[in-house]
Amino acid sequence: MGLSASSPAAAAQAPGAAEQHHAAPPPSECPMHQETMSGCPMHMKTPDHRTENAEDVPAHQERAYEYVACPVTGASQMSDDIDPSNMMPPPNQQPSPGQPFPLSTVREESSIPRAHSDKKWVYPSEQMFWNAMLRKGWRWKDDDITGEDMTNIIKIHNQNNEQAWKEILKWEALHAGECPCGPSLMRFGGKAKEYSPRARIRSWMGYELPFDRHDWIVDRCGKEVRYVIDYYDGGAVDKNYQFTILDVRPAFDSLSAVWDRMKVAWWRWTS
Repeated sequence: MGLSASSPAAAAQAPGAAEQHHAAPPPSECPMHQETMSGCPMHMKTPDHRTENAEDVPAHQERAYEYVACPVTGASQMSDDIDPSNMMPPPNQQPSPGQPFPLSTVREESSIPRAHSDKKWVYPSEQMFWNAMLRKGWRWKDDDITGEDMTNIIKIHNQNNEQAWKEILKWEALHAGECPCGPSLMRFGGKAKEYSPRARIRSWMGYELPFDRHDWIVDRCGKEVRYVIDYYDGGAVDKNYQFTILDVRPAFDSLSAVWDRMKVAWWRWTS
């Protein structure tokens, strides 16, 4: 991960945008959590008018906070997660058959606000990530991966997402006047094999293709905005678990996005 090749460097930062901190506040269940709820109405639940679309938010987000370890009580709260109907944990947190080592089920809260909610997005646990890889056809082999490797993979995954959100906030700073409360993330999806036109043009010029692509749909005070994120290999992983170079920019699907891209290109050309 590194600086995006497409973030508006000359844009004025929205209040607090550049100061997004990776360490999230403790979950509301924690005894030490005393922060009062405040801020933008659009980041709050509004059941009478705007509710979360079940298709927009992964189901595992609905119970995510049950797996966020409290700094005071730690992961000991996880024992309360047993489903009384079958005395088993949720399926995506169960060890897979023949799993060679135990994996953590603790999940980390991100700094990314969930649209139409007072909560933030929560990252998958090591166990969830392992099970997801198995569902996609990956099969572990002896000495192929270790428990420590999974811990590092989760940290890299989380850092990638935090960095992507910071880059989006730089673009969204261009619209701080129309959305003073700041953006929130509605949904996202991976499109690893659907290379963006920009990535294809770069490859024709001799540059490598990205190893992954995501499209993130952001709520800008009621307006849906799509961002394209291309992930490029940046070499060795550094001490902050960053190695990916991100190319983050609004998709060319609206006049507003085209104007933003033109402004930023002009600033770079003239700076």
